[in-house]
Amino acid sequence: MNLREKLVDIASQSSWCMSALSTVREMGLESWCIGAGAIRNLVWDSLHGYEIPTQLADVDVAYFDASDLSSTRNAEIQSRLAAHCPGVPWEVTNQAAVHLWFEKVFGHSVPPLTSLSEAIASWPEYATAVGLTLRDDGTIDIWAPYGLDDLFSMVVRRNPTRVSIDTYRRRIEQKRYLERWPRATVIV
Repeated sequence: MNLREKLVDIASQSSWCMSALSTVREMGLESWCIGAGAIRNLVWDSLHGYEIPTQLADVDVAYFDASDLSSTRNAEIQSRLAAHCPGVPWEVTNQAAVHLWFEKVFGHSVPPLTSLSEAIASWPEYATAVGLTLRDDGTIDIWAPYGLDDLFSMVVRRNPTRVSIDTYRRRIEQKRYLERWPRATVIV
């Protein structure tokens, strides 16, 4: 079984993941995925043999809609997701609008993104630059611009596309990767 098939298998066997994917699919977004830490946690919990999923800080729903860059659109989608699937810590972000707030949050400006694929390729670590989309026919599409090797090797490695070394180091401290997944490797 290759890594893509493994990821689909792990996601398909996870009731919370399939429920979340189904719920987001019902929103009718054109270009979307659930990604980042939610997918990392899903895979690393599986590789560690954890029967109880690690608590998620959030379930990142990334979508791309250049026609509506308002933050109210994110809030509206997040509210609809919470109504359909309460108790899930949804975090909805239109990747087409990241350039509007990135400098205020991270201290440097970035150019507008042109697609969801480009957005995923800018996420902080290669292991988290992965997203899943559930198609109407029930198949799962994988967005993994850097492949799945770091994800399945449990390697935390900075993606220099948008993340500064300082931001990366703060993330390592905050995420406590080795406490949560002792078989992971963090590259500083």
